[in-house]
Amino acid sequence: MSHPHEYDNLLKYLAEHYPAALASWLLGKPVTRVRVLKTELSLQPIRADAVHLLEIDDEILHVEFETDPTKSEPPLDLRMLDYFVRVYRRERKLVRQVVIVLAETGAHIPEEFHVGDTWHRYRVVRMSEQDPEPLLAHEGLWPLAVLARSDQPEQLLVEVAEKVSKIADESQRSDLTAAAGILAGLRFDRSLIRRLFREEIMMQSVIYREILEEGEQRGEQRGEQRGIQHGERLGRLAIIQQMLTHRFGNIPPEAQEQLSTLSSPELDRLSAVLLGFSSIDDLSRWLEQNRQSA
Repeated sequence: MSHPHEYDNLLKYLAEHYPAALASWLLGKPVTRVRVLKTELSLQPIRADAVHLLEIDDEILHVEFETDPTKSEPPLDLRMLDYFVRVYRRERKLVRQVVIVLAETGAHIPEEFHVGDTWHRYRVVRMSEQDPEPLLAHEGLWPLAVLARSDQPEQLLVEVAEKVSKIADESQRSDLTAAAGILAGLRFDRSLIRRLFREEIMMQSVIYREILEEGEQRGEQRGEQRGIQHGERLGRLAIIQQMLTHRFGNIPPEAQEQLSTLSSPELDRLSAVLLGFSSIDDLSRWLEQNRQSA
């Protein structure tokens, strides 16, 4: 996969709730009339949840978010040609394509597909090279601003956190807090993110809850082959792993192994206390105490 599933929901949220802001930034001109199109495109390898189509007058803006395009399969350039043909065949309008690269990378990212007489081009936008000011100008783009170019990136993160914290609407504040906090994980230390973006606010976010629910569903799907009870345990484990990874980064292999051996009741007990953990060391101590009491 070209980018982790956990980013799909929050990027879909930004594209669907703030399409005019996203289009205005990418096109470099004010856009007020935008219609979000359905992304059901037949045949594989299209991943509809990763494709964002915005109709602007007589044009279609196709936005593709990526964390590491070099790992795309099929290759990014072939996928973009594939998307273009399918969208144009359905809409019969000019299709402008933009690939937004979220994580900073020095790797070569193709901006065209060329084989024989076929030549297809699209635009690549690296967030690490973007001026943060246009992104800071609209609240819907604040989560993306945390990844923008800056000589003082931590100060930029602080500025975004302050802006988000002042949003009056509680639902919008929690959703944008979750979006900014999760995207910031591509660039900043987890401890800094936790200090600036309050966990209890993120937990109220629809985006955050959907991420956890999808983790549970994937765990349950993997568990179906081994029985419903085992699937439920895997679902609990998937949620706990996602929450721990979001808060503290990569989980040490030894802790991962111990987590995988916990029973359903033990996972329930861990769920009840993990929000009180301040570091990954708290998890290690809990696992050790649980093993001694077993």
